[in-house]
Amino acid sequence: MQSSTPAGRAGRPRSAAADTAILAATRAALVDLGWSKLTLGDVATRAGVAKTTLYRRWAGKNELVVDAVAELFDELELPDRGSLPADIEGVVLQFAAILARPEARSGLMAVVAESTRDDALRERIRASIVERQKRLVLEGRERAQARGELPPEPDAAEAARTADLIFDMVAGAVVHRTLVSAQAATEEWVRSFTQVLLWGLASRPAESGGGWA
Repeated sequence: MQSSTPAGRAGRPRSAAADTAILAATRAALVDLGWSKLTLGDVATRAGVAKTTLYRRWAGKNELVVDAVAELFDELELPDRGSLPADIEGVVLQFAAILARPEARSGLMAVVAESTRDDALRERIRASIVERQKRLVLEGRERAQARGELPPEPDAAEAARTADLIFDMVAGAVVHRTLVSAQAATEEWVRSFTQVLLWGLASRPAESGGGWA
């Protein structure tokens, strides 16, 4: 799992155990109290650490909650199920399962809402959650190319743009399905979504590179 906390500041060494306890306490507080009532003091009490310990690691509640949510998404892994469609279905089901957890729902909805008026928070979400999880798209594409399911990509810039598009399509669809529409991402829905995703990418105009590339 990738580290989901910011680089330690000068001073005493960071404690991984304290970081884990703090992030877990933050998620529990979000479920119990909600965003508006959550305080760093409450998190410190739940985690069994001094409040100053939190301030040495995070500037405030916004940053702490983003990192607590990011740690959940770092649990995502791309399964090797033998084919590109099956691999996509596997990771989408994992993603939906994480979003179904109360702590993920509460945390993600809260920080996204706050980020509409906080540019620094929006950038932290992008760096800590979005950019880190794009690894799944890159891994999936590389694996599919190795299997011969996808062609090589001669244009690196176009390949990067398409990776962004794929991520946006998957994340947007699953978040809307589970958090906005409040419907389950069933295996049948995931299978249908995957078919539409692959059909749409394969139908891209030739001047855009076509397919996933």
